[in-house]
Amino acid sequence: MNIGIDLGGTKIQVGIEKDGEIIHQTKALLKEKDSLSSTLDQVIQFIRPYIKYKVDGIGIGVPSVVDIERGIVYNVTNIPAWKKVALKDILEKEFGLPVFVNNDVNCFVIGEHKFGAGKPYSSLVGMSIGTGLGSGIIIRNKLFAGVNCGAGEIGLLPYKDKNIEFYASGNFFSSFYATTALDAYKLASLGDAEALRQWREFGYHLGVAVQVVLYTYDPQAIILGGSIAKAYAFFKDSMEESFSDFIYPESIKRLKILVSKNENIALLGAAALVDLSMEHVSGVVKSL
Repeated sequence: MNIGIDLGGTKIQVGIEKDGEIIHQTKALLKEKDSLSSTLDQVIQFIRPYIKYKVDGIGIGVPSVVDIERGIVYNVTNIPAWKKVALKDILEKEFGLPVFVNNDVNCFVIGEHKFGAGKPYSSLVGMSIGTGLGSGIIIRNKLFAGVNCGAGEIGLLPYKDKNIEFYASGNFFSSFYATTALDAYKLASLGDAEALRQWREFGYHLGVAVQVVLYTYDPQAIILGGSIAKAYAFFKDSMEESFSDFIYPESIKRLKILVSKNENIALLGAAALVDLSMEHVSGVVKSL
Protein backbone atom coordinates (compact mmCIF):
# COMPACT_ATOMS: atom_id res chain seq x y z
CA MET A 1 0.00 0.00 0.00
CA ASN A 2 1.08 3.55 -0.74
CA ILE A 3 -0.12 7.02 0.18
CA GLY A 4 -1.15 9.12 -2.80
CA ILE A 5 -1.55 12.89 -2.68
CA ASP A 6 -3.15 15.05 -5.36
CA LEU A 7 -2.28 18.67 -4.63
CA GLY A 8 -4.12 21.20 -6.76
CA GLY A 9 -4.06 24.96 -6.85
CA THR A 10 -7.20 25.07 -4.70
CA LYS A 11 -7.48 21.69 -2.95
CA ILE A 12 -5.66 18.74 -1.48
CA GLN A 13 -6.70 15.09 -1.67
CA VAL A 14 -4.97 12.26 0.18
CA GLY A 15 -5.70 8.55 0.04
CA ILE A 16 -4.37 5.02 0.47
CA GLU A 17 -3.93 2.90 -2.65
CA LYS A 18 -4.31 -0.84 -2.30
CA ASP A 19 -4.51 -3.19 -5.28
CA GLY A 20 -5.43 -0.40 -7.65
CA GLU A 21 -8.19 1.06 -5.48
CA ILE A 22 -8.36 4.01 -3.11
CA ILE A 23 -9.54 2.48 0.16
CA HIS A 24 -9.43 5.59 2.39
CA GLN A 25 -9.32 9.23 1.36
CA THR A 26 -9.79 12.79 2.56
CA LYS A 27 -10.08 16.02 0.62
CA ALA A 28 -10.30 19.70 1.51
CA LEU A 29 -9.66 23.18 0.18
CA LEU A 30 -6.17 24.61 0.65
CA LYS A 31 -5.98 27.43 3.18
CA GLU A 32 -3.72 30.49 3.44
CA LYS A 33 -2.04 29.91 0.07
CA ASP A 34 0.12 33.01 0.52
CA SER A 35 1.85 31.36 3.49
CA LEU A 36 4.41 28.62 2.82
CA SER A 37 4.45 27.44 6.44
CA SER A 38 0.65 27.27 6.67
CA THR A 39 0.17 25.34 3.43
CA LEU A 40 2.99 22.92 4.25
CA ASP A 41 1.52 22.37 7.70
CA GLN A 42 -1.88 21.64 6.17
CA VAL A 43 -0.34 19.07 3.81
CA ILE A 44 1.57 17.43 6.68
CA GLN A 45 -1.47 17.29 8.95
CA PHE A 46 -3.53 15.81 6.14
CA ILE A 47 -0.99 13.03 5.62
CA ARG A 48 -0.43 12.23 9.29
CA PRO A 49 -3.55 10.06 9.90
CA TYR A 50 -2.54 7.76 7.05
CA ILE A 51 0.88 6.92 8.48
CA LYS A 52 -0.78 4.42 10.83
CA TYR A 53 -1.34 2.12 7.86
CA LYS A 54 1.48 -0.15 6.73
CA VAL A 55 2.55 1.83 3.68
CA ASP A 56 5.72 1.64 1.61
CA GLY A 57 5.94 5.31 0.71
CA ILE A 58 4.31 8.55 -0.35
CA GLY A 59 3.68 9.81 -3.88
CA ILE A 60 2.52 13.34 -4.58
CA GLY A 61 1.40 15.14 -7.72
CA VAL A 62 1.81 18.91 -7.83
CA PRO A 63 0.76 21.41 -10.56
CA SER A 64 4.24 22.67 -11.29
CA VAL A 65 7.59 22.01 -12.85
CA VAL A 66 9.36 19.43 -10.70
CA ASP A 67 12.96 18.37 -10.20
CA ILE A 68 11.93 14.72 -10.08
CA GLU A 69 15.24 13.37 -8.80
CA ARG A 70 15.44 15.79 -5.85
CA GLY A 71 11.72 16.25 -5.34
CA ILE A 72 11.84 20.04 -5.55
CA VAL A 73 8.78 21.87 -6.91
CA TYR A 74 8.94 25.30 -8.53
CA ASN A 75 6.35 28.04 -9.01
CA VAL A 76 3.31 25.95 -8.14
CA THR A 77 0.22 27.07 -10.04
CA ASN A 78 -2.21 29.07 -7.88
CA ILE A 79 -0.17 28.60 -4.69
CA PRO A 80 1.83 31.87 -4.59
CA ALA A 81 3.97 30.86 -1.58
CA TRP A 82 5.41 27.80 -3.32
CA LYS A 83 8.20 29.31 -5.40
CA LYS A 84 10.82 26.66 -4.62
CA VAL A 85 9.94 23.94 -2.14
CA ALA A 86 12.10 20.91 -1.34
CA LEU A 87 8.97 18.84 -0.82
CA LYS A 88 10.64 15.43 -0.86
CA ASP A 89 13.14 16.33 1.86
CA ILE A 90 10.49 18.04 4.01
CA LEU A 91 8.09 15.10 3.94
CA GLU A 92 10.76 12.42 4.30
CA LYS A 93 12.13 14.18 7.36
CA GLU A 94 8.62 14.48 8.82
CA PHE A 95 7.43 10.91 8.23
CA GLY A 96 10.53 8.75 7.72
CA LEU A 97 9.13 7.27 4.51
CA PRO A 98 10.40 7.51 0.91
CA VAL A 99 8.63 10.33 -0.94
CA PHE A 100 8.34 10.77 -4.71
CA VAL A 101 7.11 13.94 -6.40
CA ASN A 102 5.93 14.57 -9.95
CA ASN A 103 3.69 16.85 -11.96
CA ASP A 104 -0.02 16.34 -11.30
CA VAL A 105 -0.95 15.68 -14.94
CA ASN A 106 1.88 13.15 -15.19
CA CYS A 107 0.25 11.42 -12.23
CA PHE A 108 -3.06 11.50 -14.10
CA VAL A 109 -1.62 9.75 -17.15
CA ILE A 110 0.32 7.26 -15.01
CA GLY A 111 -2.93 6.42 -13.22
CA GLU A 112 -4.78 5.89 -16.49
CA HIS A 113 -1.98 3.77 -17.93
CA LYS A 114 -1.57 1.60 -14.86
CA PHE A 115 -5.15 1.37 -13.57
CA GLY A 116 -7.56 2.97 -16.04
CA ALA A 117 -8.57 3.37 -19.66
CA GLY A 118 -4.96 3.59 -20.83
CA LYS A 119 -4.00 0.05 -19.81
CA PRO A 120 -4.25 -1.41 -23.35
CA TYR A 121 -1.95 1.22 -24.86
CA SER A 122 1.83 1.58 -24.87
CA SER A 123 1.66 5.12 -26.25
CA LEU A 124 -0.88 7.60 -24.95
CA VAL A 125 -1.38 11.20 -23.89
CA GLY A 126 -3.57 12.30 -21.00
CA MET A 127 -5.07 15.77 -21.39
CA SER A 128 -6.42 17.35 -18.21
CA ILE A 129 -8.89 20.12 -19.03
CA GLY A 130 -10.02 22.38 -16.23
CA THR A 131 -9.01 25.90 -15.30
CA GLY A 132 -5.99 25.25 -17.52
CA LEU A 133 -4.86 22.61 -20.01
CA GLY A 134 -2.08 20.17 -19.18
CA SER A 135 -0.83 16.96 -20.74
CA GLY A 136 1.06 13.88 -19.58
CA ILE A 137 2.85 11.60 -22.04
CA ILE A 138 3.50 7.86 -22.10
CA ILE A 139 5.81 6.63 -24.88
CA ARG A 140 6.50 2.89 -25.20
CA ASN A 141 5.19 2.32 -21.68
CA LYS A 142 7.45 4.96 -20.16
CA LEU A 143 6.54 8.36 -18.79
CA PHE A 144 8.16 11.11 -20.85
CA ALA A 145 8.53 14.14 -18.61
CA GLY A 146 11.36 16.00 -20.35
CA VAL A 147 14.52 17.29 -18.72
CA ASN A 148 12.67 19.74 -16.44
CA CYS A 149 9.39 17.83 -16.11
CA GLY A 150 7.93 20.35 -18.54
CA ALA A 151 7.03 18.11 -21.47
CA GLY A 152 3.41 18.17 -22.56
CA GLU A 153 2.69 21.85 -21.92
CA ILE A 154 0.93 22.18 -25.26
CA GLY A 155 -1.54 24.62 -23.72
CA LEU A 156 1.19 27.23 -23.61
CA LEU A 157 1.91 27.07 -27.35
CA PRO A 158 0.92 30.21 -29.29
CA TYR A 159 -2.56 30.11 -30.82
CA LYS A 160 -4.47 32.98 -32.39
CA ASP A 161 -3.76 36.08 -30.25
CA LYS A 162 -3.01 34.14 -27.03
CA ASN A 163 -2.17 30.49 -26.52
CA ILE A 164 -4.00 27.18 -26.81
CA GLU A 165 -4.89 27.06 -23.11
CA PHE A 166 -6.69 30.41 -23.36
CA TYR A 167 -9.15 28.90 -25.84
CA ALA A 168 -9.19 25.22 -24.80
CA SER A 169 -9.80 25.34 -21.05
CA GLY A 170 -12.24 26.85 -18.58
CA ASN A 171 -10.65 30.19 -19.33
CA PHE A 172 -12.51 30.21 -22.66
CA PHE A 173 -15.89 30.61 -20.95
CA SER A 174 -14.82 33.28 -18.48
CA SER A 175 -12.87 35.31 -21.04
CA PHE A 176 -15.34 35.29 -23.93
CA TYR A 177 -18.72 34.80 -22.30
CA ALA A 178 -18.33 36.03 -18.70
CA THR A 179 -19.52 32.68 -17.39
CA THR A 180 -18.00 29.46 -16.10
CA ALA A 181 -17.68 26.05 -17.71
CA LEU A 182 -19.88 24.67 -14.94
CA ASP A 183 -22.68 27.15 -15.62
CA ALA A 184 -22.37 26.56 -19.36
CA TYR A 185 -22.60 22.83 -18.70
CA LYS A 186 -25.74 23.21 -16.59
CA LEU A 187 -27.44 25.37 -19.22
CA ALA A 188 -26.42 23.04 -22.05
CA SER A 189 -27.87 20.13 -20.08
CA LEU A 190 -31.17 21.99 -20.11
CA GLY A 191 -30.96 22.47 -23.87
CA ASP A 192 -30.03 26.15 -23.82
CA ALA A 193 -29.14 27.06 -27.41
CA GLU A 194 -26.51 29.67 -26.55
CA ALA A 195 -24.71 27.37 -24.11
CA LEU A 196 -24.72 24.57 -26.68
CA ARG A 197 -23.24 26.97 -29.24
CA GLN A 198 -20.49 27.95 -26.78
CA TRP A 199 -19.57 24.30 -26.25
CA ARG A 200 -19.41 23.73 -30.01
CA GLU A 201 -17.04 26.67 -30.33
CA PHE A 202 -14.97 25.33 -27.45
CA GLY A 203 -14.81 21.91 -29.12
CA TYR A 204 -13.24 23.37 -32.24
CA HIS A 205 -10.43 24.92 -30.19
CA LEU A 206 -9.86 21.72 -28.22
CA GLY A 207 -9.68 19.91 -31.55
CA VAL A 208 -6.72 22.13 -32.44
CA ALA A 209 -5.04 21.03 -29.20
CA VAL A 210 -5.66 17.38 -30.09
CA GLN A 211 -4.08 17.96 -33.50
CA VAL A 212 -0.99 19.41 -31.83
CA VAL A 213 -0.74 16.26 -29.72
CA LEU A 214 -0.98 14.13 -32.87
CA TYR A 215 1.66 16.10 -34.72
CA THR A 216 4.08 16.01 -31.80
CA TYR A 217 3.54 12.60 -30.15
CA ASP A 218 1.30 10.55 -32.49
CA PRO A 219 -0.13 8.38 -29.68
CA GLN A 220 -2.45 5.40 -29.92
CA ALA A 221 -4.89 7.07 -27.55
CA ILE A 222 -5.72 10.39 -25.93
CA ILE A 223 -7.54 10.32 -22.60
CA LEU A 224 -9.45 13.44 -21.61
CA GLY A 225 -9.70 14.23 -17.92
CA GLY A 226 -10.36 17.17 -15.64
CA SER A 227 -13.67 18.80 -14.83
CA ILE A 228 -14.43 19.90 -18.39
CA ALA A 229 -14.17 16.36 -19.77
CA LYS A 230 -17.55 15.71 -18.14
CA ALA A 231 -19.08 17.90 -20.85
CA TYR A 232 -17.65 15.71 -23.63
CA ALA A 233 -21.05 15.07 -25.20
CA PHE A 234 -21.43 18.81 -25.83
CA PHE A 235 -18.11 19.36 -27.62
CA LYS A 236 -17.31 15.93 -29.12
CA ASP A 237 -18.84 16.55 -32.56
CA SER A 238 -17.28 19.97 -33.15
CA MET A 239 -13.92 18.70 -31.90
CA GLU A 240 -14.05 15.90 -34.46
CA GLU A 241 -15.19 18.31 -37.19
CA SER A 242 -12.02 20.32 -36.62
CA PHE A 243 -10.01 17.28 -37.73
CA SER A 244 -11.29 17.56 -41.30
CA ASP A 245 -8.18 19.36 -42.54
CA PHE A 246 -5.68 17.29 -40.54
CA ILE A 247 -2.92 16.36 -42.96
CA TYR A 248 -2.73 12.69 -41.90
CA PRO A 249 -6.31 11.36 -41.98
CA GLU A 250 -5.24 7.77 -41.30
CA SER A 251 -3.79 8.87 -37.97
CA ILE A 252 -7.17 10.34 -37.04
CA LYS A 253 -8.93 7.10 -37.98
CA ARG A 254 -6.64 5.03 -35.76
CA LEU A 255 -6.64 7.39 -32.79
CA LYS A 256 -8.74 6.47 -29.78
CA ILE A 257 -10.15 9.42 -27.83
CA LEU A 258 -11.39 8.32 -24.42
CA VAL A 259 -12.82 10.07 -21.38
CA SER A 260 -11.50 9.32 -17.91
CA LYS A 261 -14.07 7.57 -15.74
CA ASN A 262 -12.26 7.31 -12.39
CA GLU A 263 -12.33 10.46 -10.27
CA ASN A 264 -9.44 9.09 -8.18
CA ILE A 265 -7.17 8.35 -11.13
CA ALA A 266 -4.65 11.14 -10.38
CA LEU A 267 -4.53 9.98 -6.76
CA LEU A 268 -3.86 6.42 -7.92
CA GLY A 269 -1.15 7.69 -10.25
CA ALA A 270 0.49 9.64 -7.45
CA ALA A 271 0.52 6.55 -5.23
CA ALA A 272 2.00 4.55 -8.12
CA LEU A 273 5.03 6.87 -8.15
CA VAL A 274 6.33 4.94 -5.13
CA ASP A 275 6.45 1.55 -6.85
CA LEU A 276 7.61 2.96 -10.18
CA SER A 277 10.40 4.99 -8.59
CA MET A 278 11.54 2.10 -6.40
CA GLU A 279 11.65 -0.19 -9.43
CA HIS A 280 13.67 2.40 -11.33
CA VAL A 281 16.16 2.73 -8.47
CA SER A 282 16.58 -1.03 -8.14
CA GLY A 283 16.93 -1.44 -11.88
CA VAL A 284 14.36 -4.22 -11.92
CA VAL A 285 11.82 -2.49 -14.17
CA LYS A 286 12.14 0.83 -15.93
CA SER A 287 8.80 0.98 -17.71
CA LEU A 288 5.32 1.66 -16.39
